[in-house]
Amino acid sequence: MTTMPADATPIDYADVQGTILRGYRVDFARHFILSITDPVAAGTLLTDLVNGSNGLPKITSAQRTGVRPACFLNVSFTCTGLAAMGVSAADLATFDGSFQLGASNADVARNVGDVGSSAPGRWIGGLGDGAQVHMLVSLWVRDSTEVLESVSAQLRSAFNGAATILLEQDANALPDNKVHFGYRDSISQPTVLGAPPTKHAPDDQPVVATGEFLLGYTNEIGGSYSVSPSQLSLNGSYAAFRILEQDVAAYDALVQSFADKAGVDTEMAAAKICGRWRNGNPLALSPTQQDPLLPRDQLNNFTYVAPPAETDDTLGLMCPIGSHIRRNNPRNEAVVGGGTSSNHRIVRRAMPYGPPYDPDKPDSATRGLVGYFINASIQNQFEFLTSQWSMTYTFVKSATAPGGTPAGNALFNISGEDVFLGVNDPSSSAFTFPGAGANGSGNTTVTGFGRTITTRGGVYCFFPSISGLTYLAGLPAASG
Repeated sequence: MTTMPADATPIDYADVQGTILRGYRVDFARHFILSITDPVAAGTLLTDLVNGSNGLPKITSAQRTGVRPACFLNVSFTCTGLAAMGVSAADLATFDGSFQLGASNADVARNVGDVGSSAPGRWIGGLGDGAQVHMLVSLWVRDSTEVLESVSAQLRSAFNGAATILLEQDANALPDNKVHFGYRDSISQPTVLGAPPTKHAPDDQPVVATGEFLLGYTNEIGGSYSVSPSQLSLNGSYAAFRILEQDVAAYDALVQSFADKAGVDTEMAAAKICGRWRNGNPLALSPTQQDPLLPRDQLNNFTYVAPPAETDDTLGLMCPIGSHIRRNNPRNEAVVGGGTSSNHRIVRRAMPYGPPYDPDKPDSATRGLVGYFINASIQNQFEFLTSQWSMTYTFVKSATAPGGTPAGNALFNISGEDVFLGVNDPSSSAFTFPGAGANGSGNTTVTGFGRTITTRGGVYCFFPSISGLTYLAGLPAASG
């Protein structure tokens, strides 16, 4: 349990699956995507995982133990997986609407940009057929390939007779916690009200209500998300599981093209696209050069609208309004339809996969990013971020800087879709490097570029509480 403000509900960490509230700092991960073949046997498997019995690792909760284990394990289900375990259609109708449809649904896929080369029909492991995707078992291992392989062998044996493996998706940390495009990763995560304390001091961003990440708690608008039956309606959460392939050579070429057209060096171009330098320093704090890496607790201590003029970036002259980090967390800038950015925060638990890319020895190996985007509402958080902020530019409200109208207006200083997560058809793609001047007259806009990240798989899943997993484990036998 935790000490909480008087108006907040304490979280029972022992009942919450660990990945929701805690990040696992590990070197390896393996995600097993399963199709349930025998629900009763799957219930027995789930019981063994909850209890850590019959030689299987115990599902990891958010409760800190005295000794850090060699591996961590969490389990989630799709809507069809919950149905396979015996959750009734009437109860499933109370779950998030997009979760009910599933990530491979054509309308859902179109809404988040999974079209063309990213369409479900092109996904690996049969993930494009959502009817057969039931259960995800994710294993994170600290630093030992021997532990990864031995525990994986135990899990494969336990799956036999209960479920078939559709896909095993590995992940591996890269040096200095970077992704294949060269950026330091996992810097900006929301501080969740009541979450376990970390060894690092929190940043100065607003604490986000517990109910934005856990069912059954108050969220940012004063309500709460709940489902039926009641056994699944507390301490659970949703996630979008994503396999995102990164074309490093194509991205390097894109950065060089942006640099040439904007008249900046490649590292500045890369920083403008992301909103951070590759070492993690935000442009809002290091606008002209990369600078030595800031202390961890300072990397997120900034806002975009911050008068007086020398610190204000309403117009995106330091950090472009269309940069990746600014689209996905506009902080205090004025945006349409979102209230504050705290209404749409997500917890991101992702790792790279595939070997590091050597530009001197190009290869055809697949590499990218895989993991979970965790939230209490897929529709209001993951899908809102993707469809409203990453894939459009009209969400920015009219706003002028302290210098007034002659310096420009935020409306004119963003174009196109997120360079990383947008569809970016070369016939319509655009990215604006803002410059001072009325009606965008000082801007430089780059067009005609394509997509460098392709979706190779997606699953909408639900992480039940630990007690909810116990309930699910007994459901098939109880229902006959």
